[in-house]
Amino acid sequence: MSHHDINCNESNNEHFQTVLEKGLQSGHRRNMLRGFVGLTGAAAIPVMGGCGSSDDVVAAELPAPVPKLASLDFGALSKSIQDQVQVPAGYSVRVLHATGDPLSASVAAYSNNGTETDDWAGRVGDHHDGMEFFYIGTDGKYSAVATSRAVLAVNHESSADAHFFHAKGQTSGGVNGKKFNQFGGWDGRTRPSLEVLKEINHHGVSIVEVTLNATGVPTGYSLSSTLNRRVTPQTVVDVKGPASAIASIRNKMVTKFDANGATARGTLNNCGTGNTPWGTVLTCEENWAFYFNMPPASSAPDAASVTSRRRYGVASAAIAATAATTISQGWYTPTDAPDTEFRFSRWNIAASGATGADDFRNEPNTFGYNVEIDPLNPSSRPAKRTAMGRFAHEAAVNSIPESGKPLAFYMGCDSRNEYIYKFVSTANWDPADIGGGIAAGDKYLNEGKLFVAKFNSDGTGQWLELNTTNAAISSYAPFKFNDLGDVLVHTRLAADAVGATKMDRPEWGAVNPVNGEVYMTLTNNSATNRNPATADGANPRSFNDTDGTRGSGNPNGHIIRFKEEGGSSAAVKFAWDIFLFGSEEDAAASINISKLTEKNSFSSPDGLWFSKSTGICWIQTDDGAFTDETNCMLLAAIPGAVGDGGAQTINNSLTAASGTVATGTTPTFVGAVLGDARLKRFLVAPPGAEVTGMAETADGKTIFVNIQHPGEDTPAIGTAANFTLGSTWPGNAGGITAAYGPTGRPRSATLIITKNDGGRIGS
Repeated sequence: MSHHDINCNESNNEHFQTVLEKGLQSGHRRNMLRGFVGLTGAAAIPVMGGCGSSDDVVAAELPAPVPKLASLDFGALSKSIQDQVQVPAGYSVRVLHATGDPLSASVAAYSNNGTETDDWAGRVGDHHDGMEFFYIGTDGKYSAVATSRAVLAVNHESSADAHFFHAKGQTSGGVNGKKFNQFGGWDGRTRPSLEVLKEINHHGVSIVEVTLNATGVPTGYSLSSTLNRRVTPQTVVDVKGPASAIASIRNKMVTKFDANGATARGTLNNCGTGNTPWGTVLTCEENWAFYFNMPPASSAPDAASVTSRRRYGVASAAIAATAATTISQGWYTPTDAPDTEFRFSRWNIAASGATGADDFRNEPNTFGYNVEIDPLNPSSRPAKRTAMGRFAHEAAVNSIPESGKPLAFYMGCDSRNEYIYKFVSTANWDPADIGGGIAAGDKYLNEGKLFVAKFNSDGTGQWLELNTTNAAISSYAPFKFNDLGDVLVHTRLAADAVGATKMDRPEWGAVNPVNGEVYMTLTNNSATNRNPATADGANPRSFNDTDGTRGSGNPNGHIIRFKEEGGSSAAVKFAWDIFLFGSEEDAAASINISKLTEKNSFSSPDGLWFSKSTGICWIQTDDGAFTDETNCMLLAAIPGAVGDGGAQTINNSLTAASGTVATGTTPTFVGAVLGDARLKRFLVAPPGAEVTGMAETADGKTIFVNIQHPGEDTPAIGTAANFTLGSTWPGNAGGITAAYGPTGRPRSATLIITKNDGGRIGS
């Protein structure tokens, strides 16, 4: 079972089907859902502006004028299952760095045969994911305008393919002959310390100084830069948060490592990212719950811990304590090396001592946050930003900054039936804080209000504040919230208490730089959660895979978007609609609602990002439902505005495994047809790979794109000779300017993409 399939939300909060029923009963159906952009709507979009207008907006803060593109200027790619990266004619691709590449000249080149020792603190990590690009000013601090120097910070998400950097795969694991990982189970045997340390330390963030030529085009990265570094799960980080709650929060993070809970170790399962207006990166801790030893419930310190662990997915083994396997990496088991700084024992969360200071019962409480890193100050300590809540964070995108007004950060919780959140700073934005590093982060991210979204049937919504001043939280029977610290550490439970709306696996968010509207990917859903009886206006489809073999429910996903009332980042109301539906092009009209064609059909939108240079909305996929026809991809779309779509009625039909056919009709308002000119497939990845993470140079003439886990799930356990490689990219020179690194095993990598004529990407 994939981690995305696990539903830890057993609350009675409304699904969208309940929202729809209320709307139909009250007569608000007409305005409930608006959809994908029509040409007329796009033409009416202003060229430049923030979220609303204000005389005190500093002009330098506003986005540069964004062209009103009527079409995309490249030829759309066809689908592909080839072991290569494909981009349109007129574009070139090269690799910036890949898994294992050295960060300094003193570290040996990567062997790609698993023979490295634990030197990952000096190497680029694995599973490249979200990333952010920062220019360096003459003072060494972040510059909001282009300069001749820059760094790139790249997330590293998972150890699902750790077998590739062990000589013989994961030699002391595996269940029923399969490789083991955080989703596949561990058989209980003691693991070698070298394997465990490699797996731990390739997570986190890699920061490299990018080399730029005279025209500002990235050419590679510098091995001599003092800015190159890794942040791993063993890096010491500060625990920071609201002054009124920090003592409570740190008390819940007390461990044998730090009896005061003021510091924690590192960051884990880093997926989406965000950047701040002052020039730091927010790395988001996503599905971190699966790395711990899951002890029986009897070893938990109290009933509240059992409730919280279950809600976050840490309680799997407590449900079946006698199971032969457990969802864990077995990182706590090595005995062939010293347990320096508790680097192994920290992953065993049994309450074995008298208090939390005697064991690691509270270690799970130290993960699940946005972690702020100053990429230009290697001596600065990263900070866990607890005020932004604890859950499976997937991206943290900020509103368009306006002087004298609060900043908002929008966040998804990446699991099915989870929620969309917003953090609003107490401090108002001051452009003087640009380049302020972690100190500026303390100003804007320690104090603020945390909200969760509730979607109404009439196309409106509310942001519900998460605080014990809310009676729904203070009186919540399933879990006792004593103070704000409880809310921020057990955020999913607080969101349950206030009645937030369950969503279909919210992942990346992105803010349209033209009008400030917020987009969020809802990657997919299964028939367990989405069938014709539960289809609704915001999740209107329930169907079997077109080919009959790749899943049912809503396997192709969609993208939702919303705009704040009055264009204010601090608004407590918003309007929402659906932007785009994924589908195979030959699916029925009730499935292929956006009328996709062979040139732009896609499934499972995941990464989402707007270019501030061109205004293009870039969509990245992480799919398993369409991979019989095409590898995952990157698409470019020309966005519109909330409310610019048209109406359609969807007839659903879902055949269960038993052969029972369920049907249903969902009256809804969905999007206008975009057409091939305004939605195009731009890139197709190698087999098994997810396309994820984007960044660009200030002129929009270079983009960075990450290729994650090519060849995923193909090797067998045993010896290197048993590896059945589903991909050999990038060592096979597939679609890049030259073969990159040693041949053989596939590697995650960061791409540099440019246009051959030197123009802006996509326009």
